[in-house]
Amino acid sequence: MLKKLLPTLLGLTLLAPVVSAKELVIGVSMYSLADKYPTYLQDAMKKFDEEMQDVKFKYADANSDPAKMLNDVETFIHSNVDGLLVMPTDPDIMKAIGIKAKKAKIPLVVVTSKPKDEDMKYVSTYVGSEEIKAGEMQSDFIIQQLKGQSAEAIILMGPLGWDAQIKRTEGNEKILAKHPEIKVVSKQEAKWDRAKAMDITENLLAAHKNIKVILSNNDEMAIGALLAAQKRGLKDEDLLIVGIDATPDALEYLGKGLDATIYQSASGQGRASAEMIYKAAKGEDVPKYKWIPFELVTPDKKDLYISKYKE
Repeated sequence: MLKKLLPTLLGLTLLAPVVSAKELVIGVSMYSLADKYPTYLQDAMKKFDEEMQDVKFKYADANSDPAKMLNDVETFIHSNVDGLLVMPTDPDIMKAIGIKAKKAKIPLVVVTSKPKDEDMKYVSTYVGSEEIKAGEMQSDFIIQQLKGQSAEAIILMGPLGWDAQIKRTEGNEKILAKHPEIKVVSKQEAKWDRAKAMDITENLLAAHKNIKVILSNNDEMAIGALLAAQKRGLKDEDLLIVGIDATPDALEYLGKGLDATIYQSASGQGRASAEMIYKAAKGEDVPKYKWIPFELVTPDKKDLYISKYKE
């Protein structure tokens, strides 16, 4: 009887469905997709997602609202995601997010906007660029262009308290402190926003007739400054304007009023952050910091960096 049953049992075993590995789900919370840079980050994340068969990324846009970001993260946690990837609205929110992720035993990766040092204990990996170097590179470029000439300068800053705002401005001032011929007459918060930067710059150009340099914490504000200068009838040779990010929009203005920008690789940060949370969700070891280098972009390199967005 047993001999007769064996072929049947073997046949049933062979016909049994193969159980595939569990698909990982990653919750991604972005501070605002109204800003260009986060959209490029998300594009790189989506590309990584498409290449991997065992992971699915779900996205939420906080629209610059910390309360909405916290609610989005809670929703992800309640839906039992395997990992959280966050570009925070501001540094202060990271403690609350970190505590929730730790309690739920979910790995947390943060991209672009660095948490406070005391909140890094909640983070599996921070992916970004060393912000102070971007500010230093901006000022170094300005000094090379001025060649010892005296000039008044303004600095357009991102949201106050952000690591990028603090360190990029610090980098500007660190280099300029060695060059007293360049005087910073005003530092203003324009919150990464083109329209705000345009209004602020127009007022500053009216108040300070000798402004020759505009250092901007990001490209959107640099473009706003450029548009304000054009509105006042200033020519390209009247001002040196430098941004950060080398977004496609900024590259279009490069050599047409924008004198330089600093490439912060959105694709590099986006992909690296997706890789880090993917590995962390699988239980693999990941580094505490993943640095993506900055690069100076001048008009002669314009085509090279435009091509990076077509890869």
